[in-house]
Formats: sequence, structure tokens, C-alpha cells
Amino acid sequence: MPRATLLDPQGEAVERALHALGFGEVGRVRMGKHLMLDVQAGSREEALARAREMCDRLLANPVIEDYDLAVEGGGGRGAT
Repeated sequence: MPRATLLDPQGEAVERALHALGFGEVGRVRMGKHLMLDVQAGSREEALARAREMCDRLLANPVIEDYDLAVEGGGGRGAT
């Protein structure tokens, strides 16, 4: 997601459009990206650590973006 202190023109455009469509109850809108990764790992902690490293090194721009991670599942071959 864009950092809260930065302008978000996409979010502002969506907010205006929602208001124009009659959804006046919508407050602030922030637009971001959503990535799903299938990570093979020995544990949930290892999967989180590897995903965090991927975000820090490639997937997120730490200057302008914040990110959250979540681990779901945990199939037979490790956490996903």
C-alpha cells in the first residue's frame, strides 16, 4: 500500500466515483496491490521470513510503500 503520508490519486479517484454512484458512506479510499505467493517452506515462520525477504528485496518499494504478510494453509509439504 502507499504510505499513509503520501498522496494516493487512484484512491481519491475511486472515492469520488463511489460518492457519485451514491455510496456516500465511504470515507477514505487507498489503492494498493495484492500479491499471492505459493511458498514452499518447512514452517509458517520460514514462509513468512522468505516472503518478507522477497518484499524487501523486490516486491515492495520501502520508500513509498508499506506491506502486510499473512500465511494461509500449511499443506503437507510445508506452509504456504
